[in-house]
Amino acid sequence: MISVCSVRAIQAAPSIQLFFPRNRGRITSNVHRIATNHSTRCSDYDECGEAHSERITNYAGMRLEEIVDVNSGKIRLDSWISCRINGISRARVQSSIRAGLVTVNGRVIDKVSHNIKAGDMINCTISELQPLRAKPEDIDLDIVYEDEHVLVVNKPAHMVVHPAPGNATGTLVNAILNHCSLPMVATSNGELSDMDISDDEFSSNEILSSRASEAPIRPGIVHRLDKGTSGLLVVAKDEHSHAHLSAQFKQHSIERVYISLTCGVPPSTAGRIEVPICRDPNNRIRMSAVLRTNKNPHAKYAASRYKVIEILAQGGSSLVEWRLETGRTHQIRAHAKYMGIPLLGDEVYGGTKSMALSLLRTRTSSSCHSQLMQLVSALERPCLHALTLGFIHPYTGENIRFSCPPPTDFADIYSQLCEIGTKKVTES
Repeated sequence: MISVCSVRAIQAAPSIQLFFPRNRGRITSNVHRIATNHSTRCSDYDECGEAHSERITNYAGMRLEEIVDVNSGKIRLDSWISCRINGISRARVQSSIRAGLVTVNGRVIDKVSHNIKAGDMINCTISELQPLRAKPEDIDLDIVYEDEHVLVVNKPAHMVVHPAPGNATGTLVNAILNHCSLPMVATSNGELSDMDISDDEFSSNEILSSRASEAPIRPGIVHRLDKGTSGLLVVAKDEHSHAHLSAQFKQHSIERVYISLTCGVPPSTAGRIEVPICRDPNNRIRMSAVLRTNKNPHAKYAASRYKVIEILAQGGSSLVEWRLETGRTHQIRAHAKYMGIPLLGDEVYGGTKSMALSLLRTRTSSSCHSQLMQLVSALERPCLHALTLGFIHPYTGENIRFSCPPPTDFADIYSQLCEIGTKKVTES
């Protein structure tokens, strides 16, 4: 259920000028240092990451021979195989298809999106797990803060954080490795975190594993952002910092503030949503916010606080601030969908172009419709930005906090919505 209540501010919310500065030149970031009354010892943080609920299995050599039995039209080959082998990731299946290890009616098919139909005979052998070796790449980084222990970067939208099957290059890790060395931190089967797993890494347990039987290795990455999400992300530059920061994420003591543009306006201008999240059984790349029942035993506790900053386009959209109490996969996107206000541009969670256009048109005059069509057609990602990040420094024990306004694409859409209509929301 959604419980609506007033939101107690951790600290004063940044002004709207911080979100969207009038100066269209290079955007600078704000760094805040907050005095802390306690010191932090290494022994206080001796765990790394949040326990992963699913057991990692070596599927190499597994064979599947089966006739397709579906009653409703066509289905993708990779999707069908993934559903037939319990626990395997779609990325692993896709690598097997691309390796030529799958046949349909006796013919080798190496296209993962190949459509199959009822009656097709599928033969599949799961490939050996191939190690992913991240290589340094000369990619520009927007570095917000750096010392010898940690690095804070402003991730652009459309960049994958971590190399994964299908995204071995061009990632944030490739860029960071070109900038500095990163610790290679091995994690046991029970230590893979599901916090902020990005779309392209979803369900991919094969991350940088040197052998199929070995534990995955995560170079410096403590948390992740979705491919389409822009904003602040901290990276550890040594093993102690990695363990220290991972423990803070596990304890949910990291301050994370996001802003988004939504389809429609929340039912209340401020509130808290406490609805568990689990994987959508009908779509492996999507999570669902559901009440925990016998049908959803694996749903994990998730809580988010939200506050409407501004109502836009006569109520067709709103600028919403989010503060996370937990860090589940796609948490904001799943909770926003559950509330009936999917993020603008989020095709996976209901914020489709057609839905956004339909909603905006009903609230605006016909003279705005041409402008709306151009606005909506320009959407290429969910309008979500990681605005603020605060944590205890792994070595100094200092509480440090960073803020970085959203990029141009977000700011431009916001500005166009403001032109149609805007109403600031004052705190009661």
